[in-house]
Amino acid sequence: QVQLVESGGGSVQAGGSLRLSCAASGYTYSIYYSTFCMAWFRQAPGKEREGVATICTSDGSTYYADSVKGRFTISQDNAKDTLYLQMSSLKPEDTAMYYCAARSYPRGGGCPRGHLQYNHWGQGTQVTVSS
Repeated sequence: QVQLVESGGGSVQAGGSLRLSCAASGYTYSIYYSTFCMAWFRQAPGKEREGVATICTSDGSTYYADSVKGRFTISQDNAKDTLYLQMSSLKPEDTAMYYCAARSYPRGGGCPRGHLQYNHWGQGTQVTVSS
């Protein structure tokens, strides 16, 4: 049973930084024999779930939503089975519940960016940015 647990959320003032972590258990990542897609999503009250960033373990390629590009950085530490989201220059509109997600690397190639394509989810961690 795969488990994903987010941490690092909290309250921060606009312009500040925060790093989210997502610890995975139940299996071990391997950059050589098993490739995965990892992603961060967020959802604010009254809004739909939004894809924030994705990373593919095969080559480390990353993708970012336009709203966070240049401010957020996604990374993965396979040795620790941990996904990170480094957030800087935070804005009040970044306030949301942040979720990490994972799925196997698609046979056709390319990591999807939509939440419906991911089958493993964490419980979420709240990020609140005040002005």
